[in-house]
Amino acid sequence: MITLVMLSAVVALVIMMVGNSAARALSMAGAFTLIRFRSAPGDPKDILYIFLSMAMGLTSGLGYIAYAGSITVLMCLVLMILAKTGFGQRKAHIKSLRITIPEDMDYAGVFEEVFARYTKSYTFEKVKTTDLGSLFELTYTVVMNEDANEKAMIDELRCRNFNLTIILSAKADNMSLSV
Repeated sequence: MITLVMLSAVVALVIMMVGNSAARALSMAGAFTLIRFRSAPGDPKDILYIFLSMAMGLTSGLGYIAYAGSITVLMCLVLMILAKTGFGQRKAHIKSLRITIPEDMDYAGVFEEVFARYTKSYTFEKVKTTDLGSLFELTYTVVMNEDANEKAMIDELRCRNFNLTIILSAKADNMSLSV
């Protein structure tokens, strides 16, 4: 999210500096392509930092050194403020929990006590048979407590599901659950 906010300002600066010069535009595109595709993919912020550095280099190279310095200071301040305020970070720890249980186990209510201790809320999503119907796979969406010990929760769940498979992962679709 921070990258999206900052990238618009950097692109606006680059467009202002490039102006109508096709040579400047091609050189910026070529330099960015060389730098971006010769390095390993990383955090989206890395692309922002590379593009910001190139924009400041272009601005300085055109002779607008004071402008480049002031924009750099302003961008750094905005980045620090956005990072300190937690802009764009998930407020809740939404996870997907899959628990395998034997077919003869009544799964209604068996895990609620554990969920009450470690989660803010939970939603039963689905049940699916596996291993030719000898096992059930239960899927829950859970919102973890801030201080929840995930390992302790998994250990307690394992005691109740006879040590069968438990998978706790980041929820792929965090937009579907409002907290």
